[in-house]
Amino acid sequence: MYFSFFLHHYEPQLNKRTKSFLGVDSGDLYDTDRFIDIKLSCREQMLQKLMDYDPAKGAEYATYIFPFIRDAMLRFRMGEEKWSVSSLTNYKMVRSMAWLYHNTKDAVSEFAKKYNCDLALAEEYLKVVRGIRNQQPFYVTGEDGEETGEDVALDDTWNYADILWNGIQAEKVQRAFEKLNYREQTLLEKRLAICMTCGRVGSWKNRPTFEELAIMFEGSTASGAERAYRKAVDKLTELLVAEGALHAVRLKQKSKTKRKKKIAAAIYEYQADCDGEWGEISFNFENGTAEIIQLADWDTMITKCFANQAISYLLNVNGR
Repeated sequence: MYFSFFLHHYEPQLNKRTKSFLGVDSGDLYDTDRFIDIKLSCREQMLQKLMDYDPAKGAEYATYIFPFIRDAMLRFRMGEEKWSVSSLTNYKMVRSMAWLYHNTKDAVSEFAKKYNCDLALAEEYLKVVRGIRNQQPFYVTGEDGEETGEDVALDDTWNYADILWNGIQAEKVQRAFEKLNYREQTLLEKRLAICMTCGRVGSWKNRPTFEELAIMFEGSTASGAERAYRKAVDKLTELLVAEGALHAVRLKQKSKTKRKKKIAAAIYEYQADCDGEWGEISFNFENGTAEIIQLADWDTMITKCFANQAISYLLNVNGR
């Protein structure tokens, strides 16, 4: 009851902080779904930390909770970015190294001095930062822990191992990959030209064809190898969703209407994160329009973004 009363009065300040966080990377200030997700993450953190709050220490709850709200926002950002690390502490240290790398002459020494660590560890963090900078916009964090909105993704170097292991949520991917059987692992590694042991990325030009993959597994045909590969992709996707490494939309066509041998209209069902009740979307491909008939899980807050992704994908594919 007291917490609800606090939230009621703290709402304007929380809205202001959330809006500021939304715009720090030139993001969409009016992305309501993302705005609500960030606020819910902050509220969850505030409720968890309420149990540890001790008024006898003299700090008001709003003061006490301030840094934890910032951590909740950073943790949210950490989860939605293309790269990630094992913990929020490491995430902050990576961003700190990015700031030092961009603003100082000797980032390694400055980092070692700041965190009282040896130069070898600082070099490892610098290696991670360089790998991240190669694949997406990277907004550095200032010395106070807040992001500056400054994109420093300027390196033209390319380190395959860094991108593979530091550019994605490597630990989750590895756990999911290890749950596949030998055939599924081999199909994915060979076809995607990736070694999941050493992190090396090979040339796609030299990757084996489905005919060559069929030979590796005697008794299979090229079409059989391709079907097995696609099943392995689907299985890995489900495992990664379960690990929280990514989100996925599952689609299946329910009905269709053809005109002159082309699909003019169709109804698709979609599933959010490969689980739960199916939603339904009606498409008019001739007009390039779509209408959500029913949201998956009857959820108006979370699964609508999945429906929008499905609409965007299917309209784009049909337009080609």
